[in-house]
Amino acid sequence: MVTAALLACPSHGVAGEKPKQLLLISFDGAGSNALWARSRAMAERAHAHFTYFLSCTLVIDRARAKTYQGPNQKPGRSNIGFAQSPEEALTRLDHIWQAQGEGHEIASHTCGHFDGRDWSNADWRTEMTSFRTILSSAWRDLGEPDREPPGWQSFVSGIKGFRAPYLSTSDALTDAERREGFTYDASGITKGPMLPQASGGVLQFGLPLIQEGPENRRIIAMDYNLFIRHSAGVENPSRTAEFEERAYSAFRAAFDAQYQGERVPLQLGFHFVEMNGGAYWRALDRIVTEVCHLPDVGCVTYGEAIRMLSERSSGDEPDQTSSGL
Repeated sequence: MVTAALLACPSHGVAGEKPKQLLLISFDGAGSNALWARSRAMAERAHAHFTYFLSCTLVIDRARAKTYQGPNQKPGRSNIGFAQSPEEALTRLDHIWQAQGEGHEIASHTCGHFDGRDWSNADWRTEMTSFRTILSSAWRDLGEPDREPPGWQSFVSGIKGFRAPYLSTSDALTDAERREGFTYDASGITKGPMLPQASGGVLQFGLPLIQEGPENRRIIAMDYNLFIRHSAGVENPSRTAEFEERAYSAFRAAFDAQYQGERVPLQLGFHFVEMNGGAYWRALDRIVTEVCHLPDVGCVTYGEAIRMLSERSSGDEPDQTSSGL
């Protein structure tokens, strides 16, 4: 575990040398198989690694929906839905397995995507246990036990990251995460890019507020929040180019401020939904294409960032001419 003291401030190692700029790109839900393919191809082109916060009802086919029950919910209820067929779910499992093999990180976004602001420790732990149980048995439950890759069980048990749906938490969450084997949480919101802080045995990350739009008003660095600001959450594809440019400009300005400054890691969040005609995914593609190949930039997962920040603090950061991936 990386301690708060280790992550208190950037270490520049050699006098005057800036640390590698880290860019953490994450996706919530991780549903659409078409967007799984698109994001993996984007990452390959850009030499980037992404973190996918998976909602586990998406590996349950609709016919078996009632095998899942969220805290204080009826069986078969999920705010994010279920796979339409076993074939869809199996394709998603293939993407998950291939992605982790490519260096991406799979983390938990719970199962049914419920608001946990009033949840108890037991509620959180029930949902966390369901996440691992459902993933562990997914291939068998979909009727294809022979397709389960060797190492799948170790992969599932080794998932360490967590993000609460709606970024909505309760006081019981951190203790539940620690007890269920999660070592970091990415549910927070911070005034700007900040280093993670250890609390209750769990490392806490927060999506930053960044400046956006003609008035440079601050907004959470996430596509859904841009969608709400730009079009009140109503699709408006006729302005997709304008919204893309606004999103890209906000992302790039936030990146440049850190790259030219203290090089605090920058986090940007997305969903597996192409809002406003795909404006925000195109903005994402532009920024990762432009910056991830730079020798002093690392487009990394949360797990990789934790390792690299720890190495930086101890003076063991790899030479920044390497990819860092």
